[in-house]
Formats: sequence, structure tokens, C-alpha cells
Amino acid sequence: MKPGIRAIFLLIFLGCASLVSYALYLQLVKNLLPCPLCVVQRIAYWLTGFAALLAFLHAPGVSGRRIYGGLITVSAFLGAAVALRQAWLVRYPEAFECGISPEEKFLNALPLARWWPSMFEANGDCADVTWKFALLTLPDWSAIFFIVFAGCGVYALLAKRHRPQRRP
Repeated sequence: MKPGIRAIFLLIFLGCASLVSYALYLQLVKNLLPCPLCVVQRIAYWLTGFAALLAFLHAPGVSGRRIYGGLITVSAFLGAAVALRQAWLVRYPEAFECGISPEEKFLNALPLARWWPSMFEANGDCADVTWKFALLTLPDWSAIFFIVFAGCGVYALLAKRHRPQRRP
């Protein structure tokens, strides 16, 4: 495997771990409760980061790199779709019904929510805007990071095999 691609896998893992850690900081220190869409994004970050960590540790050949790249790409695109949906709800809250949603009931009934409630239990409002940086909300930033991770996954998926040049 190309050393550069292995570094990309490591950076994806570190990025996902940092973003999930920051989400926990916002929840536990700043009292910003995660909504169902936030929890789904956390799961997507976990899947993306875990696939990247496995790819980094495994250092697979071309076919393995493509499998890992595909897993990273799919999970990151799914996370981006959820983040973009939440960004839309933040901008158009009248399209969102308040109250306990079926998604919240479903997510809170999963074993993950019982195993690690501070990470996977959904209690917040998806249309609530309490955090902004550079005029962008949390779902906006999340979508940007997911798209970057998906782009890196596509690169790992499609990169040509590295062949050392022979010297005469």
C-alpha cells in the first residue's frame, strides 16, 4: 500500500475520533443534547473511523484498500446525507414536528443507547441552533467533514497501485 494512502486512513481515523470527542464535550460540558440525527451522525463517524483504523493497521493490498475505501466512502456519504438533512431542518424548522419522534424511540431502544447512553441516547431537538462557528451550524460542519472523508475514501478506492521505478 502506498505510504500516503496509509497516512490518509490514519488522518480519517483521527479526524473522526476528534469530532466524536468534541461532540461529547459539547454534550457533557456545554449541555448540548444530541438529537436523533446527531446520534446517527455519531454512528456514521464511528463506522467511518473504525474502517479507517482497520485499514491503517491492516495496510492491505489493492483489493483490501478498495474494500476499506468503499466502506469509508459509503459510511461518510450516509453521514453527509443525514447532516445535510439536519442542516435543512435547522434552516426550515417549520417542516419539523416537535415532540418525541419515531426515530428517537427507535434509537433509544437500540442496545447501543443502553450500553453507552451518553454517546448514543437521543434527547435533543434536531432544529435547535445553539452552536455556530463562522456562520455555520454543527450539521453544516458535520456535512463538510463527512464530504472530506468521503473524498478521501474515493481517493483510496481509485488510487493507482504504487510501483517503485527501477533504476538502470
